[in-house]
Amino acid sequence: MTPQSPAQAPAEPPVPPSPAAQDLVSSLADLQQAYDELRARGLKLDLTRGKPSAEQLDLSEALLALPGEGVHTDENGTDVRNYGGLDGLPQLRRIFAELLGVPVDQLLAGGNASLTTMYDTIVYATLFGVPGSERPWGREERVRFVCPVPGYDRHFAVLEELGIEMVTVPMTPDGPDAEAVAALVADDPSVKGMWVVPTYANPDGSVVTEEVARRLVSMPTAAPDFRIMWDNAYALHHLTDDEVTSPDALGLAVEAGNPDRVVLFASTSKITFAGAGVSFLASSPANVAWYRKHLAIQSIGPDKVNQLRHALFFGDADGVRAHMRKHREIIAPKFEAVTSILAQRLGAAGVASWTAPKGGYFVSLEVVPGTASRVVELARAAGIALTPAGAPFPYGKDPEDKVLRLAPTLPPIDEVRVAMDGVATCVLLAAAEHATR
Repeated sequence: MTPQSPAQAPAEPPVPPSPAAQDLVSSLADLQQAYDELRARGLKLDLTRGKPSAEQLDLSEALLALPGEGVHTDENGTDVRNYGGLDGLPQLRRIFAELLGVPVDQLLAGGNASLTTMYDTIVYATLFGVPGSERPWGREERVRFVCPVPGYDRHFAVLEELGIEMVTVPMTPDGPDAEAVAALVADDPSVKGMWVVPTYANPDGSVVTEEVARRLVSMPTAAPDFRIMWDNAYALHHLTDDEVTSPDALGLAVEAGNPDRVVLFASTSKITFAGAGVSFLASSPANVAWYRKHLAIQSIGPDKVNQLRHALFFGDADGVRAHMRKHREIIAPKFEAVTSILAQRLGAAGVASWTAPKGGYFVSLEVVPGTASRVVELARAAGIALTPAGAPFPYGKDPEDKVLRLAPTLPPIDEVRVAMDGVATCVLLAAAEHATR
């Protein structure tokens, strides 16, 4: 035997697999059989997007008969069938100003999709700049946005479409990591904004605390025109009696001396009809005037007939709250089914963790790093459609390949149970395959 050279370090002993990994390896054949049986069932289930179910849409069926023949004026006598009214219907704005906690004169009501409003806001900034800009964002050498992850894929798609570079910070149970954001914006004037979903974030269900909100609106930024895109999409989408109230970001920004920092978005897309809702934008007087100025070139007024039917349907803010409790009765059992099945099937295996949100539309599932894409692949082959593994990250790339977004609202609850049992089988098989490498 040749003696070891003094220059050579002794070889590290192999790390023995953990008991959980050993159990998975020994169970590989059984898991493969269970998966083959799953495939043989010929399922066709969909957990990809957070769509309201038909039962939820039926809650708003009365909208289709409103405002009714001969009913075509708002409370001020304005004929909603005609041009004008760029700010939106006053009586509907008043209802949602109360719900969103913003001044009614700083709230605009628009078309059916808040995503359109968000896109337009960033396009306007790119073409013209925002109040406080030295030049349009599109004429800057470099424009960057802070994107908390995991996050909303459509937010990222807007930035990618417009050539805005994305830099990530981690999400925490209290919202985006505020200190990580502060470090990014302090000295880099190219960082022009960030996304925040303050209440029941997509997909992890986290809620921004007032402390985090205060930090975000008060932190020094190298860019004088830094904007927080405050997408309050799920502000009213509670799953429990603990109905969280979002921090008053606009008011906190005024207190901090940065009144123009926050632009708030919301909509009724998951409240009434996703294809025929109403979107909202709220911000400082300067930002609202800026947005209205550019909107006036693009539009001669929103669909005020649709806004009137919504105002008549709800009546007041309490009408919206009561309506949302009906949604909760339908979807809360589906979320409970997701978390209970994950606990039963995966709780002892040590291969996954998941959120138990108190609101919103998603459950975030973290699997063994390096296996999320494989879980999606296995599920798809078994007839269970999941959102692509990288969707909650910019450019669709999860650096650890471990996060999955589950959307249980659309299917009937029996299908949710079947789908989640199948997903659990795929998670276990993917983990077992990974442990044998």
